[in-house]
Amino acid sequence: MNSKIVWTDITVPNAEGLKDFYKEVVGWESEPVGMGDYDDFNMKSNGNEDPDAGICHARGSNSDIPPVWLVYLAVDDLVESLAACEKLGGKILKPATKNGKFAIIEDPAGAVCALYQVS
Repeated sequence: MNSKIVWTDITVPNAEGLKDFYKEVVGWESEPVGMGDYDDFNMKSNGNEDPDAGICHARGSNSDIPPVWLVYLAVDDLVESLAACEKLGGKILKPATKNGKFAIIEDPAGAVCALYQVS
C-alpha cells in the first residue's frame, strides 16, 4: 500500500466553539457526529458531501490527545508499524484502540501523528 493521509482532526476542550471559529475563518460547515451525550463535528467545505476534517471534544478516550491538527496516516499493519516506531526512536503516545485500528505516535523529531490501519 502507498501510505497517505486518510483523515485530519483536532481534539480540544470546546469543540463547539472551535467549529464556529473554523466556520468563520475558512468557511467550513459543521455536521454533528453523536458521541453519546455530546456531539463531535465533521467539517465540510461548502457543497462537499464528504467531510474535510473533524473537530472533537477532549473527552473520554480522547481526553489525552494533544490539541493539534492530527493527521492519520494509512498503514497496512498497525502492530508492525508501532513496533517499527519504537525501534526507530519514536514513542507510542496512545496505544492501539480497542478495535485495533489506530494509535497516536511521536516521531524522533517530536512531531505527533496517528497511524490508521485501513484494512
